[in-house]
Amino acid sequence: MMETGTTMHYFSTGNTARGYFNINEGNWEQLTKLFVIQGQAFNGKSALLRNIANHFIANDIKIELLHYALDAEAITGVILSTLQIGIVAEELLEGHDADNAFLEIEIVDLDGIYNLEQLTSRQQNLIEFIAKKNEACKNAYDTYAEALAIHDEWEAIYIGNTDFEKLNTLTDKLTEIIFEDIDFPKNSMQQHRFLGAATAKGAVDFVPNLTATIQKRYLLKGRPGSGKSTLLKKLAQFAKQRGIDVEIYHCGFDPHSLDMLIFRELSIAIFDSTAPHEYFPTHGSDEIIDLYKVAILPKTDEIFAEQLNFIASRYKQKMIEGTEYLALAKGWQDQIDLHFIDALDSMKMRELEHQIEQQIYPLVN
Repeated sequence: MMETGTTMHYFSTGNTARGYFNINEGNWEQLTKLFVIQGQAFNGKSALLRNIANHFIANDIKIELLHYALDAEAITGVILSTLQIGIVAEELLEGHDADNAFLEIEIVDLDGIYNLEQLTSRQQNLIEFIAKKNEACKNAYDTYAEALAIHDEWEAIYIGNTDFEKLNTLTDKLTEIIFEDIDFPKNSMQQHRFLGAATAKGAVDFVPNLTATIQKRYLLKGRPGSGKSTLLKKLAQFAKQRGIDVEIYHCGFDPHSLDMLIFRELSIAIFDSTAPHEYFPTHGSDEIIDLYKVAILPKTDEIFAEQLNFIASRYKQKMIEGTEYLALAKGWQDQIDLHFIDALDSMKMRELEHQIEQQIYPLVN
């Protein structure tokens, strides 16, 4: 897919240690119209969304692409924020009340572009494949939950060796540097997303894309439990008090934890830059903040080296196992997709795409 630098990528769903998570708070508030794509075929929804996205990208229209956590190549939503329009798969609305969020909701029924008679003849296979996919996903979530318990052991060591006074001092200093005396006379718009996702191919993130136009980036380094998420939560709360809009990116492993904040009005980003989303300065204005050096008692790594190595090894193994389960789930998803691809009426798919595009284009100019 050709892109022009006007496309933003992120996840709004995740395969996490707390199960499948759908996090869309604040992402719909700016929209006035939402097309909701309904139907049995997930691959059909993704293909429809991808084709529509490619059409707008080719015409240099700014869009946001919401990616599928199991397969980052698949799309679950397209947002045209400047037009206040969204086109999303129905799965993104599960657990979210959109009734009061939109001026208009239009349902797009995808089932009509498939040969339902052909699908009915294969219904038993589909039921079996869906059950196996769901079982593989559950096994992945259970394995990630075990990894999270191990991660808690890891964090406990560093939390027990943290100088919280120094950590608070750093937080106060960063708050002053980032926000200065800014106090906007408006409500802060807070949009919640995922920094990355656990996929069938491992961890994937879009940090370079999301921060491509940001002038100042703070790269947080440190160990598990060294206070990175806590720092970000405090900054997000302060931004809310000052009326500053903030994109809040949650951890794709543990959605209760934060990994990045972007203040686009200020052209500032601050994010956890440790594995599996480890980055280093690439611009002259990039700045590393190492919480281990700032707030963790000296020689903590050395004193607890044997225990830490044992924890890290167990954690790594569980994460590998979790990814293997997701790969199994993706395999079953591929089998499901093949049934729908065979039953697809391509001409009807193009007609549906055209109908949606023609409703949007009068608003472009």
